[in-house]
Amino acid sequence: PPGRKVLIVYAHQEPKSLNGSLKRVAVEELSKQGCSVTVSDLYAMHFEPRATRNDIVGCLHNAEEFNYGVETWEAYKRGGLSNDLIEEQKKVQEADLLIFQFPLYWFSMPAIMKGWMDRVLVQGFAHKFPNCYDSGLLK
Repeated sequence: PPGRKVLIVYAHQEPKSLNGSLKRVAVEELSKQGCSVTVSDLYAMHFEPRATRNDIVGCLHNAEEFNYGVETWEAYKRGGLSNDLIEEQKKVQEADLLIFQFPLYWFSMPAIMKGWMDRVLVQGFAHKFPNCYDSGLLK
């Protein structure tokens, strides 16, 4: 429907590929229908797929032993995630529709797409334990 905001998270190196064509057609068609379309082109963005200490700005919750899930949850709560994650989370929050466009690599998604999911969809933002599918963004 017109006025809907769409986010396409796209993971392919070649714009002339099948995936590139599918993304282009989706952007054109959704735009024609009156949607506002944003594309996160992970390869073009040089998106960092590795979940590391660099994702947390400032002090760690537990400096003795690094636990990515705990640290990103605590950082999310205090607004201490890195800027690239905050930018992607804003795009997700604003979207009415989220499309993932990627080729299958070994029956799964490319590492850059998996890294986007690991780093962007952190606890607190996308889900809350133990009922991660009953509440929050993933509901």
